Amino acid sequence: MKELEIKALYNLNETIAAKIFEGVTYPWEVLPKISDFIIELGKALPKETYDEVKENVWVAKSAKVFDSAYIAGPVIIGEQAEVRHCAFIRGNAIIGNNAVVGNSTELKNVILFNRVQVPHYNYVGDSILGYKAHMGAGSITSNVKSDKTLVVVKGKDGTIETGLKKFGAMIGDEVEVGCGSILNPGSVIGKNSNIYPLSSVRSYIDEGSIYKKQGEIVQKN
Repeated sequence: MKELEIKALYNLNETIAAKIFEGVTYPWEVLPKISDFIIELGKALPKETYDEVKENVWVAKSAKVFDSAYIAGPVIIGEQAEVRHCAFIRGNAIIGNNAVVGNSTELKNVILFNRVQVPHYNYVGDSILGYKAHMGAGSITSNVKSDKTLVVVKGKDGTIETGLKKFGAMIGDEVEVGCGSILNPGSVIGKNSNIYPLSSVRSYIDEGSIYKKQGEIVQKN
């Protein structure tokens, strides 16, 4: 299903993690690889640009990290990124250039492309957020099904078994997620889409869509 493929969702020129996507078709296939990839990439980062502030935590010299933020490796924080007050980064996180991780936001096993904003009280786990994606205050990715079964992805023409118990959302480039929304396990949001506030999203949302509520999705003009 082409709409679910990496090339349909993401501009790989807008992430330091482009190589992790080589040899795979669907973006969620890289979720189990993030930890090892960060460690390998971190060791090769230029020392004139990045500091290894503690074991397996690389922070660009131009990034701004508040003292109250908690960061457990492996993590890479890109150039001009900002990690604000009381952010909780639990490891396995790549935070792109000019990205914002806001107050009391929690990250775990994620790739944030350049200029992503998760600025206020967000939980983002086992997910990938494309270039300039923005999650409104209090919006979250739910990454485990309530019955604890493996996550499947529902596309336009069928389903794909992921084999993953933990899988949040694949959010395409320049997606806007409204405040207080929940992206349920296995959600895939096509690029340039908007999600209304207080939405509960499941399955695939076509690119260039406005998601108003379940059963009411329109294309942008």
